[in-house]
Amino acid sequence: MQNGNVQTAEAANPPLDRAPLNRDWRIIGLIGTGHFLSHFYMLCLAPLFPLWREEFGVSYAVLGLSVALMSGVTALLQTPVGFLVDRHGARPFLVGGTLIMALSISAMALAPNYWVILGLAILSGVGNSVIHPADYAILGSSIGEKRMGRAFAMHTFTGNLGFAAAPLVLGMMTQGLGLGWRPTLLALGLLGVPVVAAILLQSRILQDQARPKKGKTPVGREVLLSRTMLMFFAFFLLSSMAGVGIQSFLIATLDRLWGTPLAVASLALTGYVAGATSGVLLGGWYADRHSRHFTFVTGLTTLSVMLFLAIGLVPLPDAVLPFVAFVAGGALGASRTPRDVMVKNAAPPGQMGKVFGFISSGLPLGGAITPVPFGMMLDHGVPWLVLPTVAALLVASLFCAGTARGGALRAAGRVAPAPLPAE
Repeated sequence: MQNGNVQTAEAANPPLDRAPLNRDWRIIGLIGTGHFLSHFYMLCLAPLFPLWREEFGVSYAVLGLSVALMSGVTALLQTPVGFLVDRHGARPFLVGGTLIMALSISAMALAPNYWVILGLAILSGVGNSVIHPADYAILGSSIGEKRMGRAFAMHTFTGNLGFAAAPLVLGMMTQGLGLGWRPTLLALGLLGVPVVAAILLQSRILQDQARPKKGKTPVGREVLLSRTMLMFFAFFLLSSMAGVGIQSFLIATLDRLWGTPLAVASLALTGYVAGATSGVLLGGWYADRHSRHFTFVTGLTTLSVMLFLAIGLVPLPDAVLPFVAFVAGGALGASRTPRDVMVKNAAPPGQMGKVFGFISSGLPLGGAITPVPFGMMLDHGVPWLVLPTVAALLVASLFCAGTARGGALRAAGRVAPAPLPAE
């Protein structure tokens, strides 16, 4: 009788290595949809700035505070939320965070003035701070190892789609359909309600991390301040700085360097973004089939470095430039999923929330650091420094990844820990 009960329980919730394909993709779909909304909401305010400026009579600098506060609060709270996720489980935080994030956007439709919108932007950032630590904790605990790379890839891919969709959807609703910004935000915010309902209805397939045994693994700040995690944080930070430098300044740099026509430079940036987004899926496929993740990341990042240097040092033909940018973006995008898997392997048991919360906070921090120094290069007449600086940041990120690699391999059980010195 006891054996029968064990078999029944195992059939209902099979081990991850025997988890059915359809269950894994249901989990990926649920988490990916929430991640799409997270990125969508982060970028849905900026397209409304002209309308808000006219209605509320505030400057663009003040309008920019809404996006800055939402992003800043998200980055600041990710690590503390990661501790809570590891302690109490990811599912309630995912549900609550998604609901807060969505309803805050909807509530902006009722705002009597812009200062209320700023307060709601902060509240939405609080909800958004839950997404990365909760998502990665659930994916790492719920998805079979054979599909972990594709799960992480789809997570990144859906977030990128959210960024891409926000300006388009806002433009269609406010300009194409003639809706005011208030009905638009109300409708878009309420999209989060059915997503939360779906997560609740399917919550039984979302597994939380196993709790680590006391005294068996490092905990708390000891984990995050380890050399491995600090190097992974620096890896994410430097990669983000390089990516933001390309996305924000490629068009201006090409104009200053070679007098590239705006249409061609814009097409080159579009090629880079398309390559980075689609390359993520290739990286997920590779991560599930091969174990040499660091070699893959090194090779592709090196290819990107060479291509960015070529764009910055050689006047490429207009017909070739978008293709080169697409390949450079694709190489960087494909390197992201193996990078995430390396971090997952390095995270001690039961501590994926705090690890990903801390390390992924390097992404928005990189976005905050980059614009001013790159803008100064253009303002001071040295545009030739922009793309070599991007290349240098990518090379430095590889150094950080290599330093962290030993810890990732030890966490995955492929390298024995270094022996303690004899006393």
